[in-house]
Amino acid sequence: MVSANKQSQFFSDFHSLQEHKEMGVIIIDGPTVQAFVNDDVEFKTAVDKQFVSLDTNNDGVLSRSEMRKVFETTRFLETDFGVDKSTPPEEVTLLYDSIFRSFDEDNNGTVDIDEFRSEVKKIMLAVADGLGSSPIQMAVEDDTQSFFKLAADHEAARSAKSS
Repeated sequence: MVSANKQSQFFSDFHSLQEHKEMGVIIIDGPTVQAFVNDDVEFKTAVDKQFVSLDTNNDGVLSRSEMRKVFETTRFLETDFGVDKSTPPEEVTLLYDSIFRSFDEDNNGTVDIDEFRSEVKKIMLAVADGLGSSPIQMAVEDDTQSFFKLAADHEAARSAKSS
């Protein structure tokens, strides 16, 4: 059970985030995510665009430090439903390193675009499996980089075509 204090802090943080970034709500389910991932052109375009934005030194690969910056920016390992949690820095580093190794399939110390595409696809399909066919509401930043927002937009465009 989440304490009233933590709930209050969560909503305070959420509203603070909303003041700085445009947020939207999407309805998404597993088949929607799967359809997006299985649309080779749309998915590849989205993943490649994300890769390019992460490759800050434009060398065509992602280094451990480039990926760590993303992890630190999203802070997904350091929060619990938007509420900060105390995780020892060594543990955070081990988690980041583990994630990096899952992307670095050839163990050469960098992540190329094919490795990035492959791992993002695995992650998205795992999320789709976890979601199943029951739709959920998800708050997302209103930018075009969110794979879940792109999946929902992809489904909306497919539905509009079939109407």
